[in-house]
Amino acid sequence: MLYYPMSNGRSIPEIVRLVTAMQASDANGVATPAGWQPGEDAIVPPPKTIAAAAGREGEGFAYTDWYFSKRPLAA
Repeated sequence: MLYYPMSNGRSIPEIVRLVTAMQASDANGVATPAGWQPGEDAIVPPPKTIAAAAGREGEGFAYTDWYFSKRPLAA
């Protein structure tokens, strides 16, 4: 349930985008950045070990740093 004061407008496309982002996060174990749209990369959780970080190099992640990377979601 969302609460908006009656004096503020509602954006149905933003609510639909939010629900879609939450479903994608839940189904793929990722986080979606603000303004995320289907088809954009999602943020993957950081690796827990150095070996896991090294293992990601060949998996197609887009790296910002060893702990922050993104990947495309399956369609």
